[in-house]
Amino acid sequence: MITFLRSLLFAIFFYGLTVPLLAFGLVASVIGWPPVTSIAAAWSRLHRLCARWLLGQKIRIEGTLPDGPYLYIFKHESMFETIDLPTLLSSPAIFAKRELLDIPVWGRLGRRYGILPVERTAGASAMRAMRRAGREMAAKGRGICLFAEGTRVPHGSRPPLQAGFAGLYSLLGLPVVPVAVNSGLFSPRASFIKRAGTITYRVGETIPPGLDRKEAEARVHAAINALNS
Repeated sequence: MITFLRSLLFAIFFYGLTVPLLAFGLVASVIGWPPVTSIAAAWSRLHRLCARWLLGQKIRIEGTLPDGPYLYIFKHESMFETIDLPTLLSSPAIFAKRELLDIPVWGRLGRRYGILPVERTAGASAMRAMRRAGREMAAKGRGICLFAEGTRVPHGSRPPLQAGFAGLYSLLGLPVVPVAVNSGLFSPRASFIKRAGTITYRVGETIPPGLDRKEAEARVHAAINALNS
């Protein structure tokens, strides 16, 4: 019952406060990118504060997380890490499925912020578009985040990496920072109930550009699954 009540309070406060932030962001988007970035960071911090004080979820980072034009590959178990990225990193650009950018208001702000669409069925043309968008963001000094498994997965599962990682790794020529996360233990996908506990990010060894595809994929896959039970 306590867990349910905590989850209910989280939903009321976080999503209730999200609405005015979206409205404010829509107005600010007319000015340009900087105010949208500030609002996105505020929204992300609001999420972390609500998770900490309403759900009892603490954050622990194991290892050193560099900031800058890296290709960050995250384990994806929950919406938690998606929303937490602007707090975890400085204004990261994030690859996400195009459907998210079709959501009214949120999609417009996402594009303005730096959410980069992934067309899952467009083949080579999609990869060229991702490469172009990634290079533009890296040239601005922004980190680029990718959930290389393609979608949220239950904690403990180890699906193969999608082909998009290998393409971006080869074409962008950026060092890769793999990050494991165990958020699925406390904020499971497709579940209203969220539990107290410590959500851990474990930063793997930075992988240099230019490695053989199989080696790069193997190293990333092992690193992002380092917290699997």
